[in-house]
Amino acid sequence: MKKVEVARLSVLSNSVLVVIKLAVGISISSVSVLSEAIHSGLDLVAALIALFAVSKSGKPPDEKHQYGHGKIENVSAVIEAILIFAASIWIIREAVFKIITGARVDAPFWGLMVMGFSAAVNWVISSLLMKTAVKTDSVALEADALHLRTDVYTSAGVAGGLLLLWITGIHLFDPLLAIGVALLIIKAACELMVKAFYPLLDASLPQDEEEEIRMVLQKYGDRFIGFHKLRTRKAGPQRFIDMHLVVPQYKSITASHELCDIIEEKIMEKYPGAQVLIHVEPCRNGEDCLSCKESEKCQILLENSKEKGINRSEANNLG
Repeated sequence: MKKVEVARLSVLSNSVLVVIKLAVGISISSVSVLSEAIHSGLDLVAALIALFAVSKSGKPPDEKHQYGHGKIENVSAVIEAILIFAASIWIIREAVFKIITGARVDAPFWGLMVMGFSAAVNWVISSLLMKTAVKTDSVALEADALHLRTDVYTSAGVAGGLLLLWITGIHLFDPLLAIGVALLIIKAACELMVKAFYPLLDASLPQDEEEEIRMVLQKYGDRFIGFHKLRTRKAGPQRFIDMHLVVPQYKSITASHELCDIIEEKIMEKYPGAQVLIHVEPCRNGEDCLSCKESEKCQILLENSKEKGINRSEANNLG
């Protein structure tokens, strides 16, 4: 599975970066490099969670999880966001301590080199993750990609700060940049939390996606009277869509079923893997007849059934 392979690559790259950043950060006493090591450490945890999530979310429904396992991706993304918040608080605490104590950075050149290397590696991996996330509609991989993309920007920022420190000799740049890193991480965590948490509350699909569903229905509007109670939700990459479809009361069960099959197929072409459920309702005469193109046919069938003494269900099969 492509998602699992890419998630494994993210775990590997983050493991290497954590080791390198920790070694350099400790050796040159740079809180900004150490903050980036912590950031990469959390990215590693996030990558491991994402790997677990995409491995499990693709499993088919079972007796205990009859709607599938898609929401495990949302749960993993929420956990990642919480971890990021915790790390950001730790980074800010350490940076403030460095400002108060006036700690110095030794050999900023090596910190500059490792930050540049980290930014380059994470740019490549995050681009691959995001491409796969879009293709597979995986919120877990998207969360991992956002983490790494944030790491690209923060690594570049820390590298710039270390360059200024190297040129000017002003060591205050190091802890100030560490605080900047933490604030950027918090922003990314907030965005991730919102995106991952709402599907856990069974929020509706985005408005543009629901509009696409309505457009599919409109293409077959001449074969039914109307629809209502359209409900949508999402769990991981899987969408759930259900609605009530009003058809002429004398349309046969077979014809109504075939219409539903066509609509379901067209919706699933737009959103592969979607679970579509359509409840068919007969029209109730009255106002429904005014908008129904088959009202005349229904009236003819009704009159014929009365003349021949055919009951309502038999007349229905004649449609």
